[in-house]
Amino acid sequence: MTYRASDARYGDMQYRYTGKSGLKLPVISLGLWQNFGGTRDYPSAFEMLSYAFDKGVTHFDLANNYGPPPGAAEELFGDVMARDFRPYRDEMIISSKAGWDMWPGPYGNKGSRKYVLASADQSLKRMGLDYVDIFYSHRFDPETPLEETMGALAQLHRQGKALYVGISQYPEKQTREAHRILKEMGVPCLIHQPSYSILNRWIEDDKTIDACHDLGIGIIAFSPLQQGILSGKYNALKGDLSGTRASENYSLSANRLEPRVLEAVEKLGEIAKARKQTMVQLSLAWVLRRKEMTSALIGIRTLEQLKDCLGVLDNLELSAEEIAAIEVASKGGLIDSRPLR
Repeated sequence: MTYRASDARYGDMQYRYTGKSGLKLPVISLGLWQNFGGTRDYPSAFEMLSYAFDKGVTHFDLANNYGPPPGAAEELFGDVMARDFRPYRDEMIISSKAGWDMWPGPYGNKGSRKYVLASADQSLKRMGLDYVDIFYSHRFDPETPLEETMGALAQLHRQGKALYVGISQYPEKQTREAHRILKEMGVPCLIHQPSYSILNRWIEDDKTIDACHDLGIGIIAFSPLQQGILSGKYNALKGDLSGTRASENYSLSANRLEPRVLEAVEKLGEIAKARKQTMVQLSLAWVLRRKEMTSALIGIRTLEQLKDCLGVLDNLELSAEEIAAIEVASKGGLIDSRPLR
């Protein structure tokens, strides 16, 4: 049966402008980082992706290394695009990135022009696209001149392979420098994608969020649930990490589940309960409270998790008293996730 998107897909979602650009993103965007790789079959992937689009999630975020294995998420998304999403391409924002390990040898990661341009071409081929809407430098590379990395992004923009360009996990100093270099090349730095959550405040401490505000760069926060910690599930498991990300020790190390962190999560759960929200919804509302935030980027394993995240749309407002209570509850439970400088 041919997929037909819901006629009501723009009824509930909220959209915000990305910095000082004309591009709007949904306040909830869907990332395909870990859960859309080689172990995900087409029917379950399509179920979640189509449900998201039917609810107004127009932004799908990928990267060259998303899987596992690397490249698998883009291949799967390309299959969905070819079979079901193609008629709706102009209603979607599709992004990809380059920066992390992708293939062997000295040209398979970081920020060189050779790597960035080759990676972008490979990503487009895997997804079956002529262009992506946003292409990011996935991380700051201190071993490559920033002019070279930003020059590669500018080249992709001029070639029409990326309508917009952005950066991810760049500290404050490098954010300002990347913006300056791109501006001199006549290319706007549209967006910054840093990690940010109630438990992870590095962009506030580092003043990266202030830099984005000053420069008119939009922000989309990844890991707003601190890789599941802010769902409260680790508190409920009471130390049994089998079957969780922490048990894999890949993207979430078990040592981040310290008692002080879990105690903070428990206190935050009481605030969520008083608001008649889940912990997930409280955490997303907190990230989106800042005017600099264009979108919160979620990762999901199940349709139920997606529905939980989208439930935040019912109550995005936080009172000053609630924000103050969150500050008290999270104190002592913060995690240092500052990127390389």
